[in-house]
Amino acid sequence: SCQVIQLEKATEEEVLKHIAEVDALFWAPPLKLTKTVLDAAGCNMKTVATLSAGYNHIDIDELKKRGIKLGNTPRVLDAAVADLGVVLALAAARRLHEGRLKIENNEWKTVDYQWMLGQDICNSTVGIIGLGGIGQAVAKRLKGFDVKQILYTGHREKPEGKELGAKFVSLDTLVRDSDFVIVSVPLTKETEGMCNEEFFSKMKKTAVFVNISRGQVVDQPALIKALKNNIIFAAGLDVMTQEPLPADHEMVKLPNLVLTPHIGSATNNTRNAMSLLAAKNILKGLAGEEMIYSVV
Repeated sequence: SCQVIQLEKATEEEVLKHIAEVDALFWAPPLKLTKTVLDAAGCNMKTVATLSAGYNHIDIDELKKRGIKLGNTPRVLDAAVADLGVVLALAAARRLHEGRLKIENNEWKTVDYQWMLGQDICNSTVGIIGLGGIGQAVAKRLKGFDVKQILYTGHREKPEGKELGAKFVSLDTLVRDSDFVIVSVPLTKETEGMCNEEFFSKMKKTAVFVNISRGQVVDQPALIKALKNNIIFAAGLDVMTQEPLPADHEMVKLPNLVLTPHIGSATNNTRNAMSLLAAKNILKGLAGEEMIYSVV
């Protein structure tokens, strides 16, 4: 048996009040797990399980120094995040946010057949940056939309790519040739800021950009500039560099940008599966066993 301390507020201040002498942490982003928190925990801390696939909110070096195990929850969220990625691609391509604004502003035209024309996903070329579990799930879903071609890029060609009928190309080729660019990479030193002004300048003017990875992968001012100046057609984001995004932020006002508040894995079944996996990781870590998904 074990004692479980459940916090009402997800703040570092609240964590510091209760963390002394605990053996394990069930941790959820975006709250950062820092040296300060680990110092307060003391030497009993053995195991951390994060309720996420990514772990850029955790000080990995500090965990390694202290010999603390870390487990995460990949795979079980792939389907839900991929679903939202496709939703964002379609919503941006078909101008859903802009259309809603037209209704709210009493600007609905009924006789102009060139009004509110969007982009087709059927017969399009879709580029996926990062063909991991989420990227593969996106590719599988796109099959049902009769896309012409799926491109992907990464460190190397993957057998899963061949199974999905996707073509491995350079990042430059993917950006230039794709009608839809969907980003599903982890946040690393290599990927941080990779979608910058040069990146967007290479995209087609009719292209749609989607980010379901981490906000820091995108140079946000560069994306805003690309959308404002019609360098690209539209974008859909589930992640931003400032979360929560202020209601008066410039991006909220862009008609060709569809935003969701980082809800990629936010379904009942997915969050339950993530919680169960995190709990199992903790129990295995405390028992000295290999975690189901181990980071450290």
